[in-house]
Amino acid sequence: MNDVFIHPKALVECSAVGDGSRIWAYAHIMDGAHIGRNCNIGDHCFIESGAFVGDNTTIKNGNMIWEGVTLEEGVFVGPHAFFSNDLRPRSPRLREANGRYQDKKNWLVPSVVKRGASLGAGAVIIAGVTVGEYAMVGAGAVVTRSVPAYALVKGNPARISGWVCMCGLSLRFNERFATCSDCGRTFEEETETVRYTGNAR
Repeated sequence: MNDVFIHPKALVECSAVGDGSRIWAYAHIMDGAHIGRNCNIGDHCFIESGAFVGDNTTIKNGNMIWEGVTLEEGVFVGPHAFFSNDLRPRSPRLREANGRYQDKKNWLVPSVVKRGASLGAGAVIIAGVTVGEYAMVGAGAVVTRSVPAYALVKGNPARISGWVCMCGLSLRFNERFATCSDCGRTFEEETETVRYTGNAR
């Protein structure tokens, strides 16, 4: 591991930490987790065995990333976002439910946050959803179904309230087409989705 910073008060049990990553105080990363290159993991984060954190990802303070959660490259997770990985959770120590927890295929429901997507502070991501590329989940939103690429979603349950560019700026469409006023990227609106069409500048 080259140029990796691990705060003296962090507990990092895994060896899969990519070059240039920063792990801050009171974070706990279990053996079997994967941390990509050039990541920043804030104070008081917990990353469980089987979780995957892609390159260039930022995880702000107070997050818990469970087994079955995949954060692809360049994801932003705001403070105190919440993930789940079981749609019908019970304590595995409860006799009536113990049998279901003998095999992970009976309960583990993976979730994916795709490349470049952002999760606002306090967002809740229900097990089994995919947050699309460059999508933006508003603070406190409860995501109960998958989010298309470039969508801005808000509320409980989260609903599409607009579309955003790769750079994060809101897009304004005129007869199905939009050009980002900041970076010049162009997009076309299709049925319930948006498609990136190129760079205007």
